[in-house]
Amino acid sequence: MRSRHARILSVGTANPPNWYTQQDILDLYRVANPMVKSMFKASHIQGRHLVLPEADEAGVPQEDQATLLRKHRVWSLKLGRECIEKALTDTGLSTGDIDYLCCITSTGMMLPGLSAMFVKHLGFRVDCHRTDIVGMGCNAGLNGLNPTANWCAANPGKLALMVCCEVNSALYVYDDTMGTGVVNSLFGDGCAAVLLRADDTDGPTQPLPLPQVVDFYSHLIPQAWGAMRYNWSTEHGKFSFYLDRDVPYVLGIHTETPVNGLLSRNKLKRRDIDHWIIHSGGKKVIDAIKYNIGLTDFDVRHTVNILRRFGNLGSGSFLFSYQQLVNEGKIRPGDRAVMMTMGPGSTIETALLHW
Repeated sequence: MRSRHARILSVGTANPPNWYTQQDILDLYRVANPMVKSMFKASHIQGRHLVLPEADEAGVPQEDQATLLRKHRVWSLKLGRECIEKALTDTGLSTGDIDYLCCITSTGMMLPGLSAMFVKHLGFRVDCHRTDIVGMGCNAGLNGLNPTANWCAANPGKLALMVCCEVNSALYVYDDTMGTGVVNSLFGDGCAAVLLRADDTDGPTQPLPLPQVVDFYSHLIPQAWGAMRYNWSTEHGKFSFYLDRDVPYVLGIHTETPVNGLLSRNKLKRRDIDHWIIHSGGKKVIDAIKYNIGLTDFDVRHTVNILRRFGNLGSGSFLFSYQQLVNEGKIRPGDRAVMMTMGPGSTIETALLHW
């Protein structure tokens, strides 16, 4: 008998080839503000994969809005192709087998969207069902996983693919202010794809059961609506991303609400959760969540490791952490995990997995 829940069959991730340390970026952009320098060095990020331009005549990398949008389009296709191929590796499947495609991004505007571009260039069928989720931010991975999993449940045996494409360097603005420094010190470029199907068939190379996506629970914080947002910079002629300094504390205070709601609805306690897969939003964000829901350093080891090696990867961050958990080889049949993403709105999204 087929399960009513979608299962995660596989995940693939991709990053641009160039990796920069925090000091590399300070040097490249000739950052002089000592407070910004201090923030870069205290971010608990060793380095990030980024697509950065060559320096201009003044010796500083600069890009106008048209160039940034073109970067988003070109690198979304490159990284999207790579992570999709990795997700399909060892499954015996191709893009032509996918029945539903959900594409997520917040780092560039396209019309038509990424899903149409992927159909044109990557071999998806022209009758593939498509959804594009644009502009929801770092939480959007779970916002997209919810309808994707529900589509699978309504179409058992059909294959769905969700792709998160975040070329965060397409949002970079150069100046020496603290606000710009917060963003430029945090985000990295990366894409992630996750393959799902609602039936009881395990993947061909998986020795363990594949996790069911059991439930979702959302929580919006209206009073923090403007804490994370895009602004148009007249000075720079491009969009810039704004992060309020109180974001970690606001998210931390409200974290218990969706976690408790998710667990109570499924008749579970926190002690029943074996794994925590959390968006790598930043060291202060991770610490605030740890404190407010009582997690240990071990619980957030993958989240911290992704932040250290890649920075904040936006909507696909939680899939990078999920991949590390799977590769670690510690999952056992019967284990449960909570996924959590946070972003503009301000929003906290959660999901429950069961192996």
